[in-house]
Amino acid sequence: MSVAFRRESDDEHKEPAFELPIAVGPNLVTPRGKRLLGEEIVRLNALVAATAEEEPRNKLQRQLRYFATRDITAEIQAPPADGSVGIGARVTYRFNGAERTITIVGGDEADPARGHIAFSAPLARAMMGAEAGESVAYQDREDAIEILAAHADPEVQA
Repeated sequence: MSVAFRRESDDEHKEPAFELPIAVGPNLVTPRGKRLLGEEIVRLNALVAATAEEEPRNKLQRQLRYFATRDITAEIQAPPADGSVGIGARVTYRFNGAERTITIVGGDEADPARGHIAFSAPLARAMMGAEAGESVAYQDREDAIEILAAHADPEVQA
């Protein structure tokens, strides 16, 4: 029989479902980040229990495995000293003449729209360990970023 007339299963054409990628390196989080991981696990467990269909359930279970791994490997960071840039710090800085404020957080709690950037982001990496009043290199420019202020952000410490 010609291959053209053979009925192949629909599963042969589906994309394989790989595990969600986990970032390389330590899983540094704020206290809020650790709490959010736990809340997401509870939410996903409830959705898995309420989902009867196999494919949506498998997707939820894949997400659950990701967040469970992130929760187990989470390393809660102590708040940075006042004036120091670190995970959990709210940093006011000047870059290209514009003053901005961000909070440096763990990878899973990053939300750039809210001003929360991951400690692994290039901007955060450039500022980590700096003190208020210092200038740091960024994008191949010496003294590109001036740290105006840094303090522990109470929102991410709870």
